[in-house]
Amino acid sequence: MAGLPVLGNLLDVGGGTGRSSFALENLVTRVTIVDSSMGMLTQAARKNSLGMVCSHAEGLPFKDKSFQRIIMVDTLHHVIDHQKTIAELWRVMSPGGRLIIEEPDIRTFPVKVIALFEKITLMRSHFLTPLQIKARFNFTDAQARIVQEGVTAWVVVDKLDAENINN
Repeated sequence: MAGLPVLGNLLDVGGGTGRSSFALENLVTRVTIVDSSMGMLTQAARKNSLGMVCSHAEGLPFKDKSFQRIIMVDTLHHVIDHQKTIAELWRVMSPGGRLIIEEPDIRTFPVKVIALFEKITLMRSHFLTPLQIKARFNFTDAQARIVQEGVTAWVVVDKLDAENINN
């Protein structure tokens, strides 16, 4: 889904200990993990040499168009402001880039149980359906699709370059 390998940088938003991005390290130019938990990033630093930045997803400390690929695995429901996060992801992704958001599908019973548990434990999670996530990418240069498997959904969003916007 990520269209790898690719020459370019990959950003793992909410990447925590680097579990997902570590496997992709040799398929891109550079991997950067961003997470709001310094404790998670410290664990990641013990395992690998990926770039690490402590930040919230709603205010990424990167230049515009810095990343060819962005992944967000099991994280979107944890952010405080979905729309600010999506705007930031879009800002830092380069034209021709691809974003993959993997989320548990709240429409399924097991995920509803998880959501209830997270609410009871005051985790402030807010799950969106795959269609709700896709709909938030209403940029003129966005092309989004949903891939579903069991209780997991992936929203795959391509940022069209100038040549492909009108085609």
